[in-house]
Amino acid sequence: MRIRATAAALSGALAISALAVPAAQAADAPGVGAAKAQLFAAQSPAVTGADDARGDTKITNVTVNGGKDIVVGTSLKKTYTVSVTATDPAGIYDGYAFLWHGTDLDSKTGVDGAMTPGTDHGSCQQVNATTSTCSVTLVADPASTIYRNLLAGRWHVFASAVGKDGDYTIKDTYKSGWVKRASKLTTNAGPEPVKAGATLTVTGALTRANWDTDTYGGYGNQSVQLQFRKQGASSYSTVKTVTSDSRGNLKTTVKASADGSWRYAFAGTPTSSVATSTSDYVDVK
Repeated sequence: MRIRATAAALSGALAISALAVPAAQAADAPGVGAAKAQLFAAQSPAVTGADDARGDTKITNVTVNGGKDIVVGTSLKKTYTVSVTATDPAGIYDGYAFLWHGTDLDSKTGVDGAMTPGTDHGSCQQVNATTSTCSVTLVADPASTIYRNLLAGRWHVFASAVGKDGDYTIKDTYKSGWVKRASKLTTNAGPEPVKAGATLTVTGALTRANWDTDTYGGYGNQSVQLQFRKQGASSYSTVKTVTSDSRGNLKTTVKASADGSWRYAFAGTPTSSVATSTSDYVDVK
Protein backbone atom coordinates (compact mmCIF):
# COMPACT_ATOMS: atom_id res chain seq x y z
CA MET A 1 0.00 0.00 0.00
CA ARG A 2 2.83 2.38 0.84
CA ILE A 3 4.55 1.57 -2.49
CA ARG A 4 1.40 2.28 -4.49
CA ALA A 5 0.85 5.58 -2.67
CA THR A 6 4.46 6.63 -3.23
CA ALA A 7 4.31 5.80 -6.94
CA ALA A 8 1.11 7.77 -7.34
CA ALA A 9 2.68 10.77 -5.64
CA LEU A 10 5.69 10.69 -7.94
CA SER A 11 3.96 10.06 -11.24
CA GLY A 12 0.88 12.10 -10.52
CA ALA A 13 1.14 14.99 -8.07
CA LEU A 14 4.84 15.62 -8.68
CA ALA A 15 4.45 15.52 -12.45
CA ILE A 16 3.01 18.33 -14.53
CA SER A 17 -0.67 17.47 -14.54
CA ALA A 18 -1.27 19.81 -17.47
CA LEU A 19 0.63 22.44 -19.39
CA ALA A 20 0.03 25.95 -18.07
CA VAL A 21 -0.22 28.29 -21.06
CA PRO A 22 -2.13 31.55 -20.65
CA ALA A 23 -5.27 31.54 -22.78
CA ALA A 24 -4.56 35.06 -24.00
CA GLN A 25 -1.14 34.03 -25.26
CA ALA A 26 -2.62 31.07 -27.16
CA ALA A 27 -5.36 33.20 -28.69
CA ASP A 28 -2.91 35.85 -29.84
CA ALA A 29 -0.39 33.39 -31.32
CA PRO A 30 -0.38 33.39 -35.15
CA GLY A 31 -1.71 30.10 -36.49
CA VAL A 32 -2.77 28.75 -33.11
CA GLY A 33 -6.46 29.35 -33.70
CA ALA A 34 -9.55 28.94 -31.57
CA ALA A 35 -9.13 25.21 -31.01
CA LYS A 36 -5.71 25.63 -29.43
CA ALA A 37 -6.87 28.59 -27.40
CA GLN A 38 -9.69 26.52 -25.94
CA LEU A 39 -7.30 23.66 -25.19
CA PHE A 40 -4.87 25.87 -23.28
CA ALA A 41 -7.63 27.73 -21.49
CA ALA A 42 -9.02 24.42 -20.21
CA GLN A 43 -5.73 23.16 -18.85
CA SER A 44 -4.88 23.29 -15.16
CA PRO A 45 -2.34 25.89 -14.00
CA ALA A 46 -0.99 23.53 -11.34
CA VAL A 47 2.71 22.78 -11.76
CA THR A 48 4.64 21.05 -9.03
CA GLY A 49 7.92 19.20 -8.74
CA ALA A 50 11.24 19.23 -6.92
CA ASP A 51 14.38 17.10 -6.70
CA ASP A 52 13.95 14.67 -3.84
CA ALA A 53 15.08 11.23 -2.71
CA ARG A 54 14.60 8.74 0.05
CA GLY A 55 16.62 5.59 0.59
CA ASP A 56 18.92 3.96 -1.95
CA THR A 57 16.90 4.03 -5.17
CA LYS A 58 19.09 5.36 -8.00
CA ILE A 59 18.45 6.28 -11.63
CA THR A 60 21.36 5.02 -13.74
CA ASN A 61 20.27 6.03 -17.23
CA VAL A 62 17.53 7.82 -19.17
CA THR A 63 17.10 7.45 -22.94
CA VAL A 64 14.92 9.79 -25.00
CA ASN A 65 13.71 8.64 -28.43
CA GLY A 66 16.53 6.13 -28.70
CA GLY A 67 19.06 8.93 -28.43
CA LYS A 68 17.77 10.71 -31.54
CA ASP A 69 16.35 14.22 -31.93
CA ILE A 70 12.56 14.55 -31.79
CA VAL A 71 11.72 16.04 -35.18
CA VAL A 72 8.27 17.55 -35.65
CA GLY A 73 6.64 18.86 -38.81
CA THR A 74 3.45 20.89 -39.16
CA SER A 75 0.71 18.29 -38.90
CA LEU A 76 1.78 14.75 -38.02
CA LYS A 77 2.22 13.69 -34.40
CA LYS A 78 5.60 12.30 -33.34
CA THR A 79 5.26 9.42 -30.88
CA TYR A 80 8.41 8.45 -29.01
CA THR A 81 9.60 6.58 -25.94
CA VAL A 82 11.50 7.71 -22.85
CA SER A 83 13.13 4.91 -20.86
CA VAL A 84 14.29 5.16 -17.25
CA THR A 85 16.76 2.57 -15.94
CA ALA A 86 16.92 2.46 -12.15
CA THR A 87 18.27 0.25 -9.39
CA ASP A 88 17.40 -0.51 -5.77
CA PRO A 89 18.53 -3.41 -3.56
CA ALA A 90 14.86 -4.34 -3.15
CA GLY A 91 14.11 -4.07 -6.86
CA ILE A 92 12.27 -1.41 -8.89
CA TYR A 93 8.53 -0.95 -8.64
CA ASP A 94 8.08 1.90 -11.12
CA GLY A 95 9.88 4.43 -13.31
CA TYR A 96 8.38 7.56 -14.84
CA ALA A 97 9.46 10.46 -17.07
CA PHE A 98 8.24 13.43 -19.07
CA LEU A 99 9.74 16.34 -21.02
CA TRP A 100 9.28 19.98 -20.14
CA HIS A 101 10.43 23.28 -21.63
CA GLY A 102 11.24 26.39 -19.65
CA THR A 103 13.41 27.60 -16.81
CA ASP A 104 11.93 26.33 -13.55
CA LEU A 105 9.70 23.32 -13.01
CA ASP A 106 8.79 24.52 -9.51
CA SER A 107 7.11 27.64 -10.86
CA LYS A 108 4.08 27.62 -13.13
CA THR A 109 5.43 30.72 -14.90
CA GLY A 110 8.74 28.94 -15.50
CA VAL A 111 7.23 26.25 -17.73
CA ASP A 112 5.95 27.03 -21.22
CA GLY A 113 5.78 23.53 -22.68
CA ALA A 114 5.35 19.93 -21.56
CA MET A 115 4.88 16.45 -23.01
CA THR A 116 3.54 14.00 -20.44
CA PRO A 117 2.49 10.33 -20.68
CA GLY A 118 -1.12 9.25 -20.81
CA THR A 119 -0.51 6.91 -17.88
CA ASP A 120 0.66 7.37 -14.29
CA HIS A 121 3.09 4.44 -14.47
CA GLY A 122 5.89 3.26 -16.72
CA SER A 123 5.97 -0.13 -18.41
CA CYS A 124 8.84 -1.91 -16.65
CA GLN A 125 11.12 -4.72 -17.80
CA GLN A 126 13.30 -6.34 -15.18
CA VAL A 127 17.01 -6.46 -16.01
CA ASN A 128 17.92 -8.36 -12.84
CA ALA A 129 16.78 -8.60 -9.21
CA THR A 130 17.76 -5.00 -8.43
CA THR A 131 17.46 -3.20 -11.79
CA SER A 132 14.62 -2.48 -14.21
CA THR A 133 14.08 -0.30 -17.26
CA CYS A 134 10.71 1.45 -17.31
CA SER A 135 9.36 3.17 -20.42
CA VAL A 136 6.66 5.74 -21.11
CA THR A 137 5.24 6.92 -24.43
CA LEU A 138 5.10 10.64 -25.18
CA VAL A 139 3.59 12.53 -28.10
CA ALA A 140 4.90 15.70 -29.74
CA ASP A 141 1.82 17.13 -31.41
CA PRO A 142 2.00 20.32 -33.54
CA ALA A 143 -1.71 20.81 -32.83
CA SER A 144 -1.21 21.04 -29.06
CA THR A 145 2.07 20.30 -27.24
CA ILE A 146 4.32 21.84 -29.94
CA TYR A 147 2.38 25.02 -30.52
CA ARG A 148 5.03 27.73 -31.08
CA ASN A 149 8.48 28.07 -32.67
CA LEU A 150 9.85 29.19 -29.31
CA LEU A 151 9.59 25.56 -28.15
CA ALA A 152 12.25 24.39 -30.62
CA GLY A 153 15.55 23.36 -29.06
CA ARG A 154 16.56 21.87 -25.72
CA TRP A 155 13.92 20.30 -23.46
CA HIS A 156 14.47 19.06 -19.90
CA VAL A 157 13.78 15.47 -18.93
CA PHE A 158 12.06 14.85 -15.60
CA ALA A 159 12.71 11.33 -14.27
CA SER A 160 11.66 9.41 -11.17
CA ALA A 161 11.91 5.87 -9.87
CA VAL A 162 10.33 3.98 -6.99
CA GLY A 163 11.82 0.95 -5.27
CA LYS A 164 9.76 -2.02 -4.13
CA ASP A 165 10.51 -1.02 -0.55
CA GLY A 166 9.02 2.46 -1.03
CA ASP A 167 12.33 4.27 -1.52
CA TYR A 168 12.37 6.74 -4.40
CA THR A 169 14.34 9.37 -6.30
CA ILE A 170 13.09 12.39 -8.25
CA LYS A 171 15.06 14.52 -10.71
CA ASP A 172 13.48 17.64 -12.21
CA THR A 173 16.19 17.65 -14.89
CA TYR A 174 18.02 14.36 -15.25
CA LYS A 175 19.21 15.17 -18.78
CA SER A 176 18.14 17.05 -21.92
CA GLY A 177 16.39 16.10 -25.14
CA TRP A 178 16.20 18.01 -28.40
CA VAL A 179 12.91 18.89 -30.09
CA LYS A 180 13.48 20.29 -33.57
CA ARG A 181 11.56 21.83 -36.44
CA ALA A 182 11.55 19.46 -39.43
CA SER A 183 13.73 20.61 -42.35
CA LYS A 184 13.33 19.75 -46.03
CA LEU A 185 15.68 20.04 -49.02
CA THR A 186 15.26 19.81 -52.79
CA THR A 187 17.85 19.49 -55.58
CA ASN A 188 17.65 20.03 -59.32
CA ALA A 189 20.75 19.81 -61.56
CA GLY A 190 20.75 20.85 -65.20
CA PRO A 191 20.90 20.87 -68.11
CA GLU A 192 20.36 17.15 -68.58
CA PRO A 193 22.20 15.66 -70.37
CA VAL A 194 25.24 17.95 -70.29
CA LYS A 195 28.48 17.97 -72.24
CA ALA A 196 31.71 17.08 -70.44
CA GLY A 197 33.41 20.25 -69.23
CA ALA A 198 30.25 22.34 -69.56
CA THR A 199 28.68 24.27 -66.70
CA LEU A 200 26.12 22.46 -64.60
CA THR A 201 23.72 24.55 -62.51
CA VAL A 202 22.45 23.01 -59.29
CA THR A 203 19.45 24.66 -57.64
CA GLY A 204 17.38 23.73 -54.63
CA ALA A 205 15.53 25.03 -51.59
CA LEU A 206 15.87 24.63 -47.83
CA THR A 207 12.64 24.91 -45.86
CA ARG A 208 11.61 24.10 -42.30
CA ALA A 209 8.41 23.71 -40.30
CA ASN A 210 6.94 26.88 -38.87
CA TRP A 211 4.92 25.95 -35.78
CA ASP A 212 3.50 29.46 -35.55
CA THR A 213 1.75 29.20 -38.93
CA ASP A 214 1.54 25.40 -39.45
CA THR A 215 3.35 25.72 -42.79
CA TYR A 216 6.85 25.22 -44.18
CA GLY A 217 8.88 28.34 -44.95
CA GLY A 218 12.28 29.15 -46.45
CA TYR A 219 15.26 28.82 -44.12
CA GLY A 220 17.67 31.56 -45.09
CA ASN A 221 21.37 32.20 -44.56
CA GLN A 222 22.21 28.56 -43.80
CA SER A 223 25.26 26.57 -44.93
CA VAL A 224 24.32 23.59 -47.09
CA GLN A 225 26.70 21.08 -48.65
CA LEU A 226 26.55 20.21 -52.35
CA GLN A 227 27.46 16.53 -52.69
CA PHE A 228 28.25 14.28 -55.66
CA ARG A 229 28.36 10.51 -56.13
CA LYS A 230 30.00 9.29 -59.29
CA GLN A 231 28.20 6.50 -61.10
CA GLY A 232 29.35 3.20 -59.61
CA ALA A 233 30.64 4.79 -56.38
CA SER A 234 29.24 3.75 -53.00
CA SER A 235 29.25 7.12 -51.22
CA TYR A 236 28.88 10.86 -51.72
CA SER A 237 31.63 13.43 -51.40
CA THR A 238 31.19 17.12 -50.64
CA VAL A 239 32.02 19.38 -53.58
CA LYS A 240 31.34 22.78 -52.02
CA THR A 241 29.32 24.63 -49.39
CA VAL A 242 26.46 26.86 -50.54
CA THR A 243 24.58 29.44 -48.45
CA SER A 244 20.80 29.68 -48.82
CA ASP A 245 19.43 33.11 -49.68
CA SER A 246 16.92 34.96 -47.49
CA ARG A 247 14.10 32.77 -48.84
CA GLY A 248 15.96 29.50 -48.46
CA ASN A 249 16.84 29.14 -52.15
CA LEU A 250 20.08 27.48 -53.23
CA LYS A 251 22.00 27.95 -56.48
CA THR A 252 25.53 27.21 -57.60
CA THR A 253 27.48 26.03 -60.66
CA VAL A 254 30.04 23.28 -61.19
CA LYS A 255 31.90 21.76 -64.13
CA ALA A 256 30.36 18.56 -65.45
CA SER A 257 33.00 15.83 -65.49
CA ALA A 258 31.30 12.45 -65.05
CA ASP A 259 27.94 10.72 -64.86
CA GLY A 260 26.55 10.72 -61.36
CA SER A 261 24.09 11.98 -58.77
CA TRP A 262 23.95 15.40 -57.13
CA ARG A 263 22.28 16.31 -53.84
CA TYR A 264 22.19 18.96 -51.13
CA ALA A 265 22.74 18.06 -47.45
CA PHE A 266 22.00 20.21 -44.39
CA ALA A 267 23.68 19.45 -41.04
CA GLY A 268 20.89 21.03 -38.99
CA THR A 269 20.96 23.55 -36.12
CA PRO A 270 19.99 23.44 -32.41
CA THR A 271 16.40 24.23 -33.47
CA SER A 272 16.08 22.54 -36.89
CA SER A 273 16.66 18.98 -38.06
CA VAL A 274 19.21 17.61 -40.49
CA ALA A 275 17.95 17.16 -44.04
CA THR A 276 19.17 15.50 -47.22
CA SER A 277 17.48 15.98 -50.56
CA THR A 278 16.54 13.31 -53.06
CA SER A 279 19.45 12.97 -55.52
CA ASP A 280 19.29 14.14 -59.15
CA TYR A 281 21.20 11.99 -61.67
CA VAL A 282 22.96 13.78 -64.53
CA ASP A 283 24.22 12.09 -67.70
CA VAL A 284 27.46 13.64 -68.97
CA LYS A 285 28.05 13.20 -72.72
